[in-house]
Amino acid sequence: MGGIASIGVPGLIIILVIVLIIFGPRKLPEIGGAVGKTFAEFKSSTKGLMDDDETEEKDEKAEKDAKEIKVEKKSEKV
Repeated sequence: MGGIASIGVPGLIIILVIVLIIFGPRKLPEIGGAVGKTFAEFKSSTKGLMDDDETEEKDEKAEKDAKEIKVEKKSEKV
């Protein structure tokens, strides 16, 4: 089972027709706007999480590099 990815175009058309029958043409723009806002919010949230992960990795690398520099300076003094 491929899940939702295996619906395909005909399946999406059937779903859209059913939604049109259930909600009517007047509610479709509202529903579309709500879905669009939801996807935009989800995308910005996931982007924020990815940015946080990258920032943490850069911070850890910077700390590691700083420790290596300190060790090198100590070994030069001796």
